[in-house]
Amino acid sequence: MHNNEMMEKEEIYSKVLRAGRRTYFFDVRATKAGDYYLTITESKKFTNEDGSFHYKKHKIYLYKEDFNEFNDILREMTDYVIAEKGDEVISDRHQKDFKKEYDTPAPTKATVTSETGESTESGTSAESRFTDVDFDDI
Repeated sequence: MHNNEMMEKEEIYSKVLRAGRRTYFFDVRATKAGDYYLTITESKKFTNEDGSFHYKKHKIYLYKEDFNEFNDILREMTDYVIAEKGDEVISDRHQKDFKKEYDTPAPTKATVTSETGESTESGTSAESRFTDVDFDDI
């Protein structure tokens, strides 16, 4: 049997998910005994300095006896991420106007009111904004 015939026989059902520089391939394949298993391949495109490109691939083999537990954990983890962070993408790669907290310039001067009611200007150092607290006062 030729390699092409073997590949056609081995791949039973396939789906592709394109996600930016990454592509995910979901393939149902057959074992030598005729049972089915799933392969999930992540292919990521990298561009070399000379303009040429190459792909790095990572593959997971998932067998039927692990499907239920895998699905349960995957659902739990994806539900957790959505519950904690929502389904909106928060990334500078996906949102051009996204600003990280440390990208925002810190104010250079602030007015601080001390316990005595005096207003003073302070610099940006943490020490100048520090208030000494005596726990006996609480």
